[in-house]
Amino acid sequence: MIKKTLLAASVICSISSFAIADTYVIGAPMPSFADKWLSYLFEGVSDFDAEHDNVDIKLTDANEDPSKMLNDVDNFIDAQVSALLVVPTDVAIVKPIAKKASRAGIPLVIVNRLPDSDAMDNVDAYVGSESIQAGIIQAESIVGMLDGKPGNVAILMGVLGHEAQINRTQGNKQVFDKHPNIKVVAEQEGRWDRAKALQITEDWLQANPDINVIVANNDEMAIGALLAAKKAGKTDADLIISGVDATPDALEYLGNGLDSTVFQSAKGQGYKGAEIAYKLAQKEEVQKMNWIDFELVKESQKEAYLSQY
Repeated sequence: MIKKTLLAASVICSISSFAIADTYVIGAPMPSFADKWLSYLFEGVSDFDAEHDNVDIKLTDANEDPSKMLNDVDNFIDAQVSALLVVPTDVAIVKPIAKKASRAGIPLVIVNRLPDSDAMDNVDAYVGSESIQAGIIQAESIVGMLDGKPGNVAILMGVLGHEAQINRTQGNKQVFDKHPNIKVVAEQEGRWDRAKALQITEDWLQANPDINVIVANNDEMAIGALLAAKKAGKTDADLIISGVDATPDALEYLGNGLDSTVFQSAKGQGYKGAEIAYKLAQKEEVQKMNWIDFELVKESQKEAYLSQY
């Protein structure tokens, strides 16, 4: 059974506590139990766990603290878990985690946040979605909605340096650069956060009232933008807003301030990550790179996507 637990030394106690006959114990250090999108990833992990009686997946919460995550990894390694399933706090932490896992001979699966090629040398498998694809799909939806009209675009970016921030933004610009009617007039780090994005958008709309498109690297920031737009008296006709992830909250706003979002299957990533960690624990061969496709979601599709949660 899956367990969300803060793995302190007093909890881990001894190696024998994990040595359950015929059970594969998977240690799963996670960056934050408070993150809304990640909660759906946890559900995917839980679904896999529930379907397999010989798996025990233990999740820990790093509270977005890299040093806490490294400590959780050390505790799992000391407990001789069968595999590690990690959503890293940031991509820089993957290299030390991978070195620790490799020295201990424990298979390592990284989910959602893609590290660089050097770090991937000691990672057994990666599960995620190609972030540049999300940015391209998102920008192409904006091009279609503008239909040749001028577009003054502001981009709300996630935490700078995150693979998703870099590549979603790159995908946006790759498309926009092909259209002379579209200009990126502002971009700022919103840190994936709704409240931060609300504040940034309020400032943007006061300083540059010509902005008529806001593209956000995730849905939480898109929701912050649309709430700021409503406060400023902007109508849906004044401003196009697009996000990424197709979370339930965002789907509820589709057609009511949010014009499009791009579905990233958190549950799909969690389930696939758990499946691959399980196979590696059994010493089965797996693919190194495992992709879950993004999908554009429009207002007419909201109920179909809501039903997936």
